[in-house]
Amino acid sequence: MIKFDRFTLDNGLTVIVHSDPTSQTATVNLLYKVGARNERPERTGFAHLFEHLMFEGSKNVKDFDHQLQLAGGDNNAYTTNDYTNYYINLPKQNLETAFWLESDRMLELDLTQEKLDIQKGVVIEEFNQRYLNQPYGDWMLKLRPLAYKKHPYRWATIGMDTSHIANATLDEVKDFFYSFYAPNNAILSVAGNVETEQVKQLAEKWFGPIPMRTIRKCVIEPEPEQTAPRLLNIEGNVPCNSIYMAYHMADRRSPEFYTADLITDILAGGDSSRIPLNLIKRDKIFSQANAAITGSYDSGLVILQGKMNNGISFEQAQEALQNEADLLWKELVSNHELQKVKNCLEIKKAVSEIGNETKAEILAIGEMLGDANLINSIVERYQHVTPESLAAEAKKIFSVNNRSTIFYKARN
Repeated sequence: MIKFDRFTLDNGLTVIVHSDPTSQTATVNLLYKVGARNERPERTGFAHLFEHLMFEGSKNVKDFDHQLQLAGGDNNAYTTNDYTNYYINLPKQNLETAFWLESDRMLELDLTQEKLDIQKGVVIEEFNQRYLNQPYGDWMLKLRPLAYKKHPYRWATIGMDTSHIANATLDEVKDFFYSFYAPNNAILSVAGNVETEQVKQLAEKWFGPIPMRTIRKCVIEPEPEQTAPRLLNIEGNVPCNSIYMAYHMADRRSPEFYTADLITDILAGGDSSRIPLNLIKRDKIFSQANAAITGSYDSGLVILQGKMNNGISFEQAQEALQNEADLLWKELVSNHELQKVKNCLEIKKAVSEIGNETKAEILAIGEMLGDANLINSIVERYQHVTPESLAAEAKKIFSVNNRSTIFYKARN
């Protein structure tokens, strides 16, 4: 049981505190409820751009990393389609440094045209290196708009096109910052050798004076139900043919999310799971294959993918993956197999939550989803899944009409 306290400042900042007196360190995690979903279709990639800009200096702190290093700390950040997360790890006695640094860049960034141009160049280079100039790097950029036609999940966090970042003006970037990076659109989570009263005092001191901001209202158009299979053929300089199959699944807040997660673990949760045993080792359809979920706030995707062996056609590969998925509802999963993947998830959760960093992160994400206590109920939610409920969800997910497929052909 992870115990925590929760309180909210007058300016709307939600603060969560988990005290662990056995630790000598602390993690300060700041989650902003802004991701790629909050971008305009003609200006995508902004949330990820800010993951870079937030380290370029703020109103009173010109070198974020230098000041943190002086306090013996380290930090990082990541962007998703639903939120952006920043975290700092540091010795418990230097906790206030993290509050000073994070509050100053929430208050006001030191945004200049020169700094913007530098980070635009960094992001565009990242786009080219990771997504365009790497074998198979663009598959997700192609799969999202195939599976989503209305919802902003149709573009990745890096954005739809480098021109969206290249053409971004300083005024547009500033407007994005003041529209989303605000105390009333953030969750501050602190875990480690700290006391709630101590955190409350520091939060009031450093974040309390920051005024609320008007958060831009984003109309998220729900994705219509898919009623027919979709197929996209692409070709690239890749080592071998590859296939990617996406199916719409439940949103992150629904009980069915946990069922879909278990489904992918049964299919490809390890060397002894079904796809590796049946389609790699036995039938030799694939040299590599996997199953995963996107885990999105709104309706996400179950993705089956595989790199095909020589002589295997795309149609064979698609049929093999579809048949393996369909077996989950045609034949009930045994209690033994289901309990095995549940046990593995429980072990992974227990191991991951040893550190302050993960606990602070999960508490913040849970709060964003509606309840920080999610950290204490995750295992129970997985345990509620039965062979019957798993079969029902698998039948719904793996409908052929719910499938979007990419045949990624290796150029001869």
